[in-house]
Amino acid sequence: MVVRATAQRLRDSRRRTADRRFGIHLLGSAAVAAVAAVPFGLLLVLIEGQWRPLRRLDVGAARRLHATALGHPAWTDTLRFLSDRVWDPTTLRTVVALLTGWLLYRRAWRLAAWSAVTAVAGGLIGLLVKMVVERARPSLVDPVAHAPGFSFPSGHAMTATTSFAILLLVLLPMVPRAVRPLCWCVAVVSVVGVGFTRVALGVHWFSDVVGGWLLGLAVAALTTWAFEAWRTETGRGPAPLKEGLEPELTDPEPELAPATPAAPDRPGQSVSD
Repeated sequence: MVVRATAQRLRDSRRRTADRRFGIHLLGSAAVAAVAAVPFGLLLVLIEGQWRPLRRLDVGAARRLHATALGHPAWTDTLRFLSDRVWDPTTLRTVVALLTGWLLYRRAWRLAAWSAVTAVAGGLIGLLVKMVVERARPSLVDPVAHAPGFSFPSGHAMTATTSFAILLLVLLPMVPRAVRPLCWCVAVVSVVGVGFTRVALGVHWFSDVVGGWLLGLAVAALTTWAFEAWRTETGRGPAPLKEGLEPELTDPEPELAPATPAAPDRPGQSVSD
């Protein structure tokens, strides 16, 4: 009886610790989503209200960067290559689709579902907001690039935000700890860089790019919150985000690893031995 009571206390203690960690993760994800969503809503109100300081910032950035693009053709070609090839939404979505397929191959069903839902939700929400806001793109004399559709939010910026969030949170468990800061730097530089290229090429206002970043961050935070809840409900504790969403991904079959069964009591043996 003593051993059984002690074991029960240990299980209760671990459960309380897991619950506290889960609560912290839920609050953290909700806070990130709120921090991203509130400024996005405010930004949208300012754009719809034609707030002059924001309008001056948008126009000033567009004109200065457009003048630089006209005066430096080689620089402009580099921006086009990065925007239309390396950080193009089609390229990033293809990478995420391949990653999702690999997760399905590994039988990491939940993580594959999270990856797909985050990518698809980000694309659909961005398209819906574009159709509702219907903001015109910059109209510049002698433009160096063209883009179809409406302007707000930037699809490139939003796709980069959600895609690199997916790549980081899925692949971090397989990356050595010493290399992880470099992965974060590459992701941040890419997300910021794609926004810069869109403004520098004159196809988006600065506020379009900021809106894409904020909305993409909100989508990634909300789906991550849902994944943490899902993970806990299926019997696994929440994982620190610095370890990725599913640290068990390094196991041969992360979704199929059975729990270690408790050893049955042997007949005639006292439980207090």
